[in-house]
Amino acid sequence: MREFRSRVAFYLEDVTTSIGLTVNLVILGLILVSLGIYVAQTYPLPETLQFWFRQLDLGILTLFTLEYCIRFWCAESKIKFIFNIFSIIDLLSILPLFFGIFDIRYFRIFRWFRILRIIRFFGSRGSIFQVKTADQLVFTRILLTLFSIIFVYAGLIYQIEHPVNPEVYRTFFDAFYFAVVTMTTVGFGDVIPLSDGGKFVTVLMILTGVVLIPLQISDLTKQLLRSNSRIENPCPKCGLSSHDTDANFCKNCGTKLT
Repeated sequence: MREFRSRVAFYLEDVTTSIGLTVNLVILGLILVSLGIYVAQTYPLPETLQFWFRQLDLGILTLFTLEYCIRFWCAESKIKFIFNIFSIIDLLSILPLFFGIFDIRYFRIFRWFRILRIIRFFGSRGSIFQVKTADQLVFTRILLTLFSIIFVYAGLIYQIEHPVNPEVYRTFFDAFYFAVVTMTTVGFGDVIPLSDGGKFVTVLMILTGVVLIPLQISDLTKQLLRSNSRIENPCPKCGLSSHDTDANFCKNCGTKLT
């Protein structure tokens, strides 16, 4: 039983084998479908389509709950698992199944950070992604960070403001627009929150935008500058495609460059 549990835990985290990669891609696909359903349900849709969306999301939510239970069962340290950041996000994503008071399905978007492991694996193999692995990871991390935080803030402001201000926050896109304008401190003033909860979330958006966006843009600029200082000079041994202009040896395996 212990060996079987270890094997299950391995495939839940692994991206180097076909089984592990398939499991992780299916999970990421279900997350994307779930987020799409959440956004679509904020629009006026036919009742039949709404019904099927609810059924599909319930099925996905049940699968996520089963996945969380399996991960908990496989964990060597249950306490460490519970307080792991990804486990907390997983738990938040399944709470609507038990408590339907406040919909927080949009927190599942943070689980997409697991795609960094897949990019790192494929980038190191150099078979699918042609751009540099380091650039991929930095660009993907920055884009995921910015988009995920804006997406979650949009979900929060929509959940809080839509019931009290449905004419302004009509759909998720209205909330997303408000989150982008607020976090970038543009502040057109055409969309404003009315509730105290909405105003509090708006303050958090502004503070997050002031701190986060300059840091991410700085990281992106540094990475672009580093990329421009490299040239295409494939390593004859490991195949790493680019190196610094003054490099004599491969920084990955140490092989002398031609």
